[in-house]
Amino acid sequence: MLRTRVISAAIYLPLVIGAVVLGGWWFFVFIGVVLSLAAWEFVNLMRRGGHTLWLPAAVILVWIPLVDLVWPSRDLSTPGLTLVLLASLVWTLSRFHRGDANPTTGWALTLLGGLYIGWIGSYFLRLREMDDGLSWSLTAYGGTWLVDSGAYCVGRLWGRHKLAPRLSPGKTWEGILGGLVAGALSTAVLAALFGLGAWHGLVLGLLIATLSPVGDLGVSMIKRQVGAKDSGRLIPGHGGVFDRIDSLLISVAVAANYVIWIVE
Repeated sequence: MLRTRVISAAIYLPLVIGAVVLGGWWFFVFIGVVLSLAAWEFVNLMRRGGHTLWLPAAVILVWIPLVDLVWPSRDLSTPGLTLVLLASLVWTLSRFHRGDANPTTGWALTLLGGLYIGWIGSYFLRLREMDDGLSWSLTAYGGTWLVDSGAYCVGRLWGRHKLAPRLSPGKTWEGILGGLVAGALSTAVLAALFGLGAWHGLVLGLLIATLSPVGDLGVSMIKRQVGAKDSGRLIPGHGGVFDRIDSLLISVAVAANYVIWIVE
């Protein structure tokens, strides 16, 4: 298992970093595909739990905020969101007509999943397009990965007190503390190397280490509800795409807002 995880990481990490470095349309398409796969996995998870979701609506909701960032002058989000709401309502009514016992739940989950993944995911583009966006993005990604690694290592070695046993039995408060230290130090170093300021990196690292586990626990909650171990099988040894971006979704949103409200 460990060998498979290492091989997968050796493949997907260069792809991620390469897309971030290239930026522009390359990064736009890359993020759109990644978020669409995450939405697809979310829909399949909910279907596994007995709910009927409309995949096209979830995927379109992912692309609406992304496209709106690329062409803000056209305000495509307003008509796009309106059309998705109406079209998905018509689809839900058809499901009710065909005997679906809980169509409203499926409709609500379709909209929730698409908006959560799409809206929060749009911060990948927002952060990359800022001044020094490449440096901030790499700092946020690196900090998140090292927070996860620090939490995992410390938790395995010294973890005794469970953080959320119903959601993620392997997570401990000791691991959270290890992630906090790893995140603060790593982002401080990365930010200093990129010329962003070590203090900004330190604060951002503390924020990421504190808040990114919320994304991880949120996806764990979804999987627990439907009895799934992973969100998918697209990444051998790591599960699905949704599993891999759960913490990054929160970290990138935190980093982008930190830059907007504190740095700029």
